[in-house]
Amino acid sequence: MSHLVLEKLSKRYGEHMAVDGISLSIGQGEFVSLLGPSGCGKTTTLQMIAGFVEPTAGAIRIDGRDLLAVPAAKRGLGIVFQNYALFPHLSVTDNVAFGLEMRQIAKPERTRRVGETLELVGLTGLSERYPAQLSGGQQQRVAVARALVIQPALLLLDEPLSNLDAKLREEMQVELLRIQRAIGITTLMVTHDQAEALALSDRVVVMNAGRIEQDGLPLDAYENPATGFVCDFLGKANRFPIDRIDGATACIGPLSLPLPAALVPRLQPGARILVRPEKIGFGAAGGAALAATVNSRVFQGNHWLYQFDTPLGPVLVIRQNDGGLQPAAGETVNLVWRSEDMRAVPGDDRAQ
Repeated sequence: MSHLVLEKLSKRYGEHMAVDGISLSIGQGEFVSLLGPSGCGKTTTLQMIAGFVEPTAGAIRIDGRDLLAVPAAKRGLGIVFQNYALFPHLSVTDNVAFGLEMRQIAKPERTRRVGETLELVGLTGLSERYPAQLSGGQQQRVAVARALVIQPALLLLDEPLSNLDAKLREEMQVELLRIQRAIGITTLMVTHDQAEALALSDRVVVMNAGRIEQDGLPLDAYENPATGFVCDFLGKANRFPIDRIDGATACIGPLSLPLPAALVPRLQPGARILVRPEKIGFGAAGGAALAATVNSRVFQGNHWLYQFDTPLGPVLVIRQNDGGLQPAAGETVNLVWRSEDMRAVPGDDRAQ
């Protein structure tokens, strides 16, 4: 059964449609991310759920209850803001207890719930410190604890990790997922970081220009993007124009590539073949191999990011760092990939 339901939800600002009739259902305990670039409507959607922005049209329901009929302060939602919004003059304990005090929860119950929540987020030993005495990761945990202590029906996360450095952000991804799984709370996160969304989410909802482009499992959205926009936003991709189709073979410049059977009937004039950089390897010369010269390479720790010059234009390749020798700038190799790793993006930019 759906826990949170958005039905044809829209928000218009003058002539600008920020959110354009989106519908979405989230089950109890799911972790779902709204993913997209700035201006795509994801934050406006979260703000409408929270009650900070009034929809132009549509419905929002939790467990069948009309949320739009409830003032923001009474919706009982836990919210973690991008800047954490902690009270600098209050201790960790008092920051976390603030929502309970506003709800006039008795002191013994407040003390118990604050203690349990601080233990959940790993801050028991820091309860009397003030925000200025905490690291960015610790402040983020306080913000999460403050959102959870009220036992909300839904947890809303607005770019919760964007203010952390890369290493700490990865650590907090693991911690945030642990906390969410421990209590089983339904969670909706807004982010522009595709790696973050793929790492944390049960489902990713990719938005563009106020609409949902794709709603699906992270692996499926990455491997089988519904549109060209989704493909590009969820990672790097190479796109090759198809010159012609001969039966089950695609002719792309100097290449003759066998096509997966399921792909052949769906190709349209102007279609392009799409291949992810990590799916491309090095092989022997031949009709399915693309001659390439290293233009540049960038070492990124666990992998190398290559740009090759080819007869089809620039091609990106990701090579796992296995400690072995890698081709240097100016060297020539042959690029190959499996037919089953190809996807198609037709002229209307809809991936198939």
